[in-house]
Amino acid sequence: MVTAARPPRSFSPRSVRSALALPARPRRAPAVRHLGPNWYASVMGTAIVATAGSGLPGAVHVPGLRTVCTAVWALASALLAALLVARALHWVHHRDQARAHLLDPAVAPFYGCPAMALLAVGGATLAVGRDWTGPGPAVAVDAVLFAAGTVVGLVAAVAVPYLMVARHRVEPDQASPVWLLPLVAPMVSAAQGPLLVPHLPAGRPRETLLLACLALFGLSLLATLVTLPPIVTRLITAGPLPLPLTPTLFLVLGPLGQSTTAAGTAADAARGAVPAPYAEGFAVLAVLYGVPVMGFALLWLALAAALVVRALRQGMGFAMTWWAFTFPLGTCATGAEALGRRTGLAPFDGLAVGLYALLVAAWAVAAVRTGRGVVSGELLAAPGRGRAAPGSTRARTR
Repeated sequence: MVTAARPPRSFSPRSVRSALALPARPRRAPAVRHLGPNWYASVMGTAIVATAGSGLPGAVHVPGLRTVCTAVWALASALLAALLVARALHWVHHRDQARAHLLDPAVAPFYGCPAMALLAVGGATLAVGRDWTGPGPAVAVDAVLFAAGTVVGLVAAVAVPYLMVARHRVEPDQASPVWLLPLVAPMVSAAQGPLLVPHLPAGRPRETLLLACLALFGLSLLATLVTLPPIVTRLITAGPLPLPLTPTLFLVLGPLGQSTTAAGTAADAARGAVPAPYAEGFAVLAVLYGVPVMGFALLWLALAAALVVRALRQGMGFAMTWWAFTFPLGTCATGAEALGRRTGLAPFDGLAVGLYALLVAAWAVAAVRTGRGVVSGELLAAPGRGRAAPGSTRARTR
């Protein structure tokens, strides 16, 4: 069960009621009481299917692919709107549960997901949504979602680590790839921001946005480099993660693929935004940074896949953590696409196609299983209920 890390500091009627375990007054919207911030991962995973599909190498000709990608973008947009409403109801009617989520070290890092969902839908709007909305509205929507997602992401990148230091009590063997979620959000901004650079007036506005994205790139990258070692150390010294958490190993791919994508989009936007020497520097960085990072991403993908196969053999059932298979794979696909465009090498194009195929397969499985869980009510039930998992482990995956 999700519980607060510390007792209430004041003795308001609400805190006294909670402390004495008195029956709470009836609340509306019970269906969203246990709807956590991790549900935004479904939006991220859906939007990246549209974005990565639109950027596949030109040699890939699949009839109707762009139309399908546009339809997937529309689905992601609808999911985002529905979740924003549902989460608003959650905060209005179930503030005790929302506060408990923030104070739970297993749930709080998922507050990085709302920002990435906003950014992912914004990027997909500019990539394929413009086919239905027109270029002007697509740029406007992307600009709004980019600004909102960047602000929310920066807040999460500070607030969640603060809670981990000041309020949470975490043991070394509890280190989890989930810790990376609030730190990756600024990297998603760094990858999406350069797409808006050409739509700004030439001169200082373009240069300012591009360099701001570079700062977000550095912020996220350095924070990830600090956080990743204890996660790897925990895996080596304490063994595999609990079965329901095993899919979160794929989250490590997020900063790797997204930073490679960000380096590529920044290089594309640099010409016409910054002076020539710096533009060439961006182009060099895109390749000299992206290639080795993509190599490590493939190494981690193989390791994570092997551990997932092991978990499946041991009976790992479906949980919302399965959405961790989608967005990180999508960022690696977009990173490979960027390297293919930058280098012109066929192996990167082939890698992009292969990763995209894995992404689509993972998304299809997660979407179908999530739909079944929502219809049955199992995924919306209180932690500890339903068929899927033992109490404490299930609480960490809801």
